[in-house]
Amino acid sequence: MPSDHPSAQPPRNARQVTLLVATRKGAWFYHGDPARGSWRTDGPHFLGHVISHVVLDPRDGRTLLAAAKTGHLGPTIFRSTDFGAHWTEAARPPAFARAEGSAGRSVDHTFWLAPGPAIEPDVWYAGTSPQGLFRSDDGGISWTPFSCINDHPDYLKWMGTAQDGTPDGPKLHSIIVDPRDPAHLYFAMSGGGVHESLDGGRSFAPLIDGLDVVEGFDASQPSFHDPHCVRLCPTDPDRLYQQNHCGIYRLDRPDTRWRKIGDTMPPEVGEIGFPMVVHARDADTAWVFPMDGTSVWPRTSPDGQPAVYVTRDAGASWQRLDAGLPTAQAWWTVKRQAMTADSQDTIGLYFGTTSGELWASPDEGAHWTCIAQHLPDIYAVEVAERPAP
Repeated sequence: MPSDHPSAQPPRNARQVTLLVATRKGAWFYHGDPARGSWRTDGPHFLGHVISHVVLDPRDGRTLLAAAKTGHLGPTIFRSTDFGAHWTEAARPPAFARAEGSAGRSVDHTFWLAPGPAIEPDVWYAGTSPQGLFRSDDGGISWTPFSCINDHPDYLKWMGTAQDGTPDGPKLHSIIVDPRDPAHLYFAMSGGGVHESLDGGRSFAPLIDGLDVVEGFDASQPSFHDPHCVRLCPTDPDRLYQQNHCGIYRLDRPDTRWRKIGDTMPPEVGEIGFPMVVHARDADTAWVFPMDGTSVWPRTSPDGQPAVYVTRDAGASWQRLDAGLPTAQAWWTVKRQAMTADSQDTIGLYFGTTSGELWASPDEGAHWTCIAQHLPDIYAVEVAERPAP
């Protein structure tokens, strides 16, 4: 769909922007023109399969991995080396090691995919439901359990059971590799807290100080922590932001205590939501998408009036961005992987909704346009950027 907004002009040094949209019934790609004002639809891919995440490998600009749950193959990973023209299934997708004499745990689906650093060109990480951490050293063809956490008694205790927490199962997500040091890793578990490794994954330690938990539970226990999304600032890897079950937080290393920054949100909106997005070049700028977090958690926009909120001062204040969004009776929300940003000269923002709408803003959220409707429930939206033709 075209956009007639005057800001939709081709940015300097423009790169081709493609949105990789993962849904409950397949995946769709949306290829933007240089101004990000009109979009060409490509898909569906894997129609009927549950697709949790589709990610471009930024190290080669052509390899895609897709996390799928299929009716006949079960949970698996698909791989394309030609930007989605052809796909092959992973030879060995993520799977828990079988304990002798026991059925053990089984992967229900791979939820999160993360490419490794540039100096490790074939490394990928994956987080699953139930919670597990896996690694591939051959570009996503084969996967093995990574670190000790999948079988560690403390982590098994903190992970809980498949009946706990998230409605479609607990998840390991927000896998982050410090761009300065591939041995420095983070991940988060819903539920089970945020965790950090300084030794390449040989060991992990909880990173939960300063985070609230639901009233009546022990905040010192990772089991009771439910991070929704954790993001690292590209230009300041010592800063992390977190959208959490109990609010919005910021962490500035080497400090180990999270600082609550969501209490500056308008009280009538609150600070509960799932996604968190950070600016590609400004560590003080981040966006969230609040949802109704009152009483039974209906998982809808507050009062049916959706809006993105931005901070440009690291959480000291927040501004509502809703121009072009519905003003009433819009009872959807945005899941933790379904909001993202590009890195163009003027940042573009994108999100997908639980009602199957895809929204885009070419001007950092100042104005919004719906570029797709009637898709299945959108699980994830990622940006793929490549040199413009």
